[in-house]
Amino acid sequence: MTPDKKERNIGVVAYLTIIGWVIALVMNSERRSAYGFFHLRQMFGIMVTAFAFHALTWFRFDYGYVYPLENFGRLLLFVIWLLAFRPAAKGEQREIPFIGAYYQEWFRFIR
Repeated sequence: MTPDKKERNIGVVAYLTIIGWVIALVMNSERRSAYGFFHLRQMFGIMVTAFAFHALTWFRFDYGYVYPLENFGRLLLFVIWLLAFRPAAKGEQREIPFIGAYYQEWFRFIR
């Protein structure tokens, strides 16, 4: 089933920062779209993953190996975000490889 224009907007807005996610959550509460909830769960998972990553790297040490790992983690988070955003912009419900199914299962309370 192809989402209509409003559902697509919900999917796209969900990926535009935490404020966009909250706006998409409010927009979707009126429509209660499965498509919208799918993308809200995906982005919530990305935000939780980013928070966990940044919490782990918050303590900066003077060791040389921490900084490259931070950069790699940020790049990986951006790639994950991009892999989720592109299908939403196209109107598709495609899970993020490897972790998208877990996001859908863990965050079922978003409905």
